[in-house]
Amino acid sequence: MSELQTPSNEHEKYMRHAMTLAEKAEQEGEVPVGAVVVYQGEIIGTGWNRSITQHDASAHAEIMALRQAGQVLGNYRLIDADLYVTLEPCPMCAAAMVHSRIRNVYFGASDPKTGAAGSVMNLLSYEGVNHHVASQGGVLEDACREQLQAFFRRRRAEKKAAKKAAREQGEG
Repeated sequence: MSELQTPSNEHEKYMRHAMTLAEKAEQEGEVPVGAVVVYQGEIIGTGWNRSITQHDASAHAEIMALRQAGQVLGNYRLIDADLYVTLEPCPMCAAAMVHSRIRNVYFGASDPKTGAAGSVMNLLSYEGVNHHVASQGGVLEDACREQLQAFFRRRRAEKKAAKKAAREQGEG
């Protein structure tokens, strides 16, 4: 099958795996984003956000998965590989996908603030570069969006509770 024509159940299988990786990110206190790289029907790279724990601004889920896939193939060029990620890639990750020659990227939730696969800009198909990455959003979109929104709801509630506890401690 050619680009973007994989059966939807395959897309869902890989996206569910990425969502499981996003749970690992959340358990580590990171924004829950997960990614997998698939080559010839096999997962060859996995990643989840690790920027906070690794003190590394580039340790996004996609970058981590691309790094591992490159090691598996023994080449940074991941020709004919596809990437699945729970959140639309940012500009840094989109540029890395172009540079690595990823064939397709499938993402769950759109990112209206920094999305670089069509929401804010589309670096994957930018005319000035010699490789374009086909992209498709909306794979398990509702589930991916809910995973992120639930994380941020919890984080806001925790901050609110901490402020309240600090105020009460100061009054006592």
